[in-house]
Amino acid sequence: MKQIKRLFQIDPWKIKTNQLNKDELRLQESLTSIGNGYMGMRGNFEESYSGDHHQGTYLAGVWYPDKTRVGWWKNGYPEYFGKVINAVNFIAMDLLIDDQPIDLATHQPEDFYLELDMKNGLLSRQFTITTDTNKVRFSFERFLSISKKEAAFIHLTVEMLEGTGTIKLRSKLDGDVQNEDSNYEEHFWLPIAVGSKETIGYLTTETIPNNFGIETFTVTSAMRHLIDGELALPTYEETELTLSATFTKTLQAGESFTIDKEVIVLTSRDVEKEKQVQRAIEMLTQLDQTYAQEKSDQTAAWAKRWELADVVIKGDDEAQQGIRFNLFQLFSTYYGEDQRLNIGPKGFTGEKYGGATYWDTEAYAVPLYLALAKPEVTKNLLKYRHNQLPQAIHNAQQQGLKGALYPMVTFTGIECHNEWEITFEEIHRNGAIAYAIYNYTNYTGDQEYLKKEGLEVLAEIARFWADRVHFSKRQNKYMIHGVTGPNEYENNINNNWYTNTIAAWVLRYTAEKYSEFKKEATATISDEELAKWTEIATNMYFPTDQELGIFVQHDTFLDKDLQPVTALSPNDLPLNQHWSWDKILRSCFIKQADVLQGIYFFNDQFTTEEKRRNFDFYEPMTVHESSLSPSIHAILAAELGMEDKAVEMYQRTARLDLDNYNNDTEDGLHITSMTGSWLAIVQGFAQMKTDHETLSFAPFLPKTWEAYSFHINYRNRLISVVVDNNQVTFTLLEGEPLTFVVYNKTYELANTLSLSLRKEDENV
Repeated sequence: MKQIKRLFQIDPWKIKTNQLNKDELRLQESLTSIGNGYMGMRGNFEESYSGDHHQGTYLAGVWYPDKTRVGWWKNGYPEYFGKVINAVNFIAMDLLIDDQPIDLATHQPEDFYLELDMKNGLLSRQFTITTDTNKVRFSFERFLSISKKEAAFIHLTVEMLEGTGTIKLRSKLDGDVQNEDSNYEEHFWLPIAVGSKETIGYLTTETIPNNFGIETFTVTSAMRHLIDGELALPTYEETELTLSATFTKTLQAGESFTIDKEVIVLTSRDVEKEKQVQRAIEMLTQLDQTYAQEKSDQTAAWAKRWELADVVIKGDDEAQQGIRFNLFQLFSTYYGEDQRLNIGPKGFTGEKYGGATYWDTEAYAVPLYLALAKPEVTKNLLKYRHNQLPQAIHNAQQQGLKGALYPMVTFTGIECHNEWEITFEEIHRNGAIAYAIYNYTNYTGDQEYLKKEGLEVLAEIARFWADRVHFSKRQNKYMIHGVTGPNEYENNINNNWYTNTIAAWVLRYTAEKYSEFKKEATATISDEELAKWTEIATNMYFPTDQELGIFVQHDTFLDKDLQPVTALSPNDLPLNQHWSWDKILRSCFIKQADVLQGIYFFNDQFTTEEKRRNFDFYEPMTVHESSLSPSIHAILAAELGMEDKAVEMYQRTARLDLDNYNNDTEDGLHITSMTGSWLAIVQGFAQMKTDHETLSFAPFLPKTWEAYSFHINYRNRLISVVVDNNQVTFTLLEGEPLTFVVYNKTYELANTLSLSLRKEDENV
């Protein structure tokens, strides 16, 4: 049985604890991360902490290209890999009682309490320190504004509970920071300017030069303070990379004071280097509300998001906390305001994976944002890839191929992943980019993007696949050799079923849509290309086994020693932390959905029996050591009437980080896979599908739940779905009446429609 590591109490809306777990502080910091799409940070303490932890503040779109380092250079490698860089620590507020620094690594706090309120993104903390002469309570609150994206607010209350003492607070902008993964104590920031103007202090830093022609980034942070609501005029102290303001208060028993730290952060992505200081000062000066008013605005802004996005689960607070935590972190990372941005696998919560963009966005995040945000949000994700089409063409040329190869890892569209089995071989990522264009068009009904930018992207991806295949004269089929499929526990294999399937689909879909919109399309495709693409798609080789009745993951998969995960010792898991890579590659064990990923994407093309046989064959060998894995299995299990397995997989995807399933959350949260909990409920338990531009549902209610409900946007309509023990109720809240399908019967939804809930014995 999986050993979970749970640091926080179960609560439907909060992540909270009364325990300071110093041995698991990195995990605690990850789980209490906050962000606003523009910037974000781990759940670090404001005051200094000398124990083991991971200090991290990150700014959207700010990164550094570092030289690719490999033991043996291969032609086609990218020249650099990218990494998100730890930015200025603007929350820093050192605390001293009678000149003794407070450090929770060495002090034993009393009445410790830590809480992340997911309703409004408020992170609060409280603790009491007892000395020989006094007893002092410190209460912190902070949030990153989603209505003023450049603004952060930190609110501290200090209370003298017993005795008399002098409280000293040293508030800082600290640019002397390093990355957790920096080499040889490497620093990425240079000092540009530090100073103050009346009540406001500022610090400007710039990323160090690079050798790849990538722009450097300049960042200015500015701060001011209010004591008990009144603007303070401190004396600022400066070093090259830090600015500090010191405040001193002597308190008697029963006395207290508050200090508000207001911060503005600007980057050269939006404001020119020379104008940043003045603009930051202006923006701070324009903050004319009290902390309470700013917090009220924050709560109202989040309430608007939750009104659409919230999934309500009755009868299971663990499940409820899980889905809300994931939605909260997703919307803290990305809400579609900036088409220059995408969704990094760790968001603002850590440095693993470099903070770059992966195919996770198109495969897993797009379906959620289609339903829970305006269409423009998803269109911005598509535009992000279209804007980087020239770079994708460059990537293909690096491999000696035609067309466009979208990167596995990127900030600018140029591939910056330096592992050969990924850079050269995990090319199925290209198909996910194309699938997202189809998904957007099919879901919204908007074909304008497809006709223009969409077909430009599709055409170049199709050209890549047409050049990457080869023709087997022996089999009289087109094949794709030397690939890594979604199951990264196998490298350099031939004819990965999923890769061949999505390549053939891209070729066929692009040819069909270009023929349909040729007069309006901005792409140009010759008749010879169209004919060739159709020929390849028609004659693609797909490994199958007639006796087992399955699609074979790749040519030699069935030659492995096939055994279920239950044959392993629990001490072997996770495999990637206990086995050598050689042993993993030779095993039959599957990291994540591979064949089943293709069945999920092209669900309507397979019979129920085909889905069942493949699920029954592959899932028992799947270790789910990719965070992307459980949701796909939950969706297919739900469709196949395997309720227990569907709920098990939902629990794993919903609480992957909260319960640290893969023993790696201390590095940061699994942001892009957080969409999986929503997918498992909406596409799984409720069986929402949009095949052939028809919306359909076939809901069931897990036995341990009393009810669940959610909203979706669909083609200019807002629909509420409520599932309880007896019935499923659909309500059209906005938009024109809609014809849709429930339990394979067609209905018109004009206002409210209630139907009897399908029971377990009626499942497929």
